[in-house]
Amino acid sequence: MKYKNGHFYIEKVSASKIAKKYSTPTYVYSFEKIVNNIKKFKTNFKKINPIICFSVKSNANLDILKIIKTHNIGADVVSKGEMMMALKAGIDVKKIVFSGVGKTSNEIDYAIKKNILLINAESEDEIINIEKIARKNKKKVSIGIRLNPDIDARTINKISTGKKENKFGVDINTFKKIIRSYKNSKFLEFNCLSVHIGSQITSHQPYRIMLNVIQKCLNECNHKFRFIDLGGGMGIQYTKNDNLLNYKKYSSMIQKFLKKNKVKIIFEPGRSIIGNTAIILTKVTYIKKSGRKIFIILDTAMNDFIRPALYGSIHRILPYKISKNKIIKKHEFVGPICETTDKFLETSSFQKLTNGDLMIICDVGAYGMVLSSNYNLRPASPEILVKGLKTIVIKKRQKITDLI
Repeated sequence: MKYKNGHFYIEKVSASKIAKKYSTPTYVYSFEKIVNNIKKFKTNFKKINPIICFSVKSNANLDILKIIKTHNIGADVVSKGEMMMALKAGIDVKKIVFSGVGKTSNEIDYAIKKNILLINAESEDEIINIEKIARKNKKKVSIGIRLNPDIDARTINKISTGKKENKFGVDINTFKKIIRSYKNSKFLEFNCLSVHIGSQITSHQPYRIMLNVIQKCLNECNHKFRFIDLGGGMGIQYTKNDNLLNYKKYSSMIQKFLKKNKVKIIFEPGRSIIGNTAIILTKVTYIKKSGRKIFIILDTAMNDFIRPALYGSIHRILPYKISKNKIIKKHEFVGPICETTDKFLETSSFQKLTNGDLMIICDVGAYGMVLSSNYNLRPASPEILVKGLKTIVIKKRQKITDLI
């Protein structure tokens, strides 16, 4: 996705052509970028040869999951719905990991019947329930226990998952207690120690601390695991100032860990695979000058893309056509929804814009469409996949009549 002769292109198709054909707002993905990201991730961890389970919560589009599947990647799911979608995409059941703190009995029963690779439990209460349902199904179930290592990944506070005040996993003492109490169960097979310390992590240091805590736990609990699930969380570059994770250092740390522990590593990447593969095409509806600020009112809103409102995340906004006519004044890009938080970006300057101008919101592939809603009774945007010169509808635009 880049500019050609001052106009924005997704692979070999201009953004303007897509907007004319499918209208706005519209999610647009690059097939080539998805494939390149998968290959890059595999190359970064080639020496480790991990099981890679794509985080379906980051993007659950069926056609995207089918692309993931063709590259021999599994799925990390957090609901029955996500598991069903992964299976519909043809993902191997022995590469599906079921995570989440609040799995219902119905969801656990479904996972057991499907014989997935792992159910990663997050509390003793959940383990009691899994054992009960396994007994009912007369099956020995492969499970993991999620360890909460009490690590601050120094990411956005609202997407931190590895600190003791977060709801995820159990501490080391509870972890050891569970292993002691249930290791002789006829229906539970403790195959995995699982961790996930947060999202949008751009430093290898939190992972170093995480591996040390895992090693301490392994030393103390005296149990042989088949898998260590290191989760995901690898960040991407949303702005030019964002750091990028040093994959070489992270991989080297894991290699040292594997010399001490004969286990198979599992990764659950989402954002690092899909985050920078998509944009939202949107148009300027109105331009409103107010004091020292210019409001650029777009036809996309927080119901289409909620990350800036929900997390305070920053996503670059670009014009379809580059102009040298720049206005040195604060610009605030906002949506039409009746909420002050329905805004996307503030900048100190921007090129001169007019009503109807086509704009691009960058890096929306992860936690974009999956977090969308029908707030204000706004129909969901379509999703378009670009493959060279071809544009493929992978999700149709919702109609207002579908809602009313």
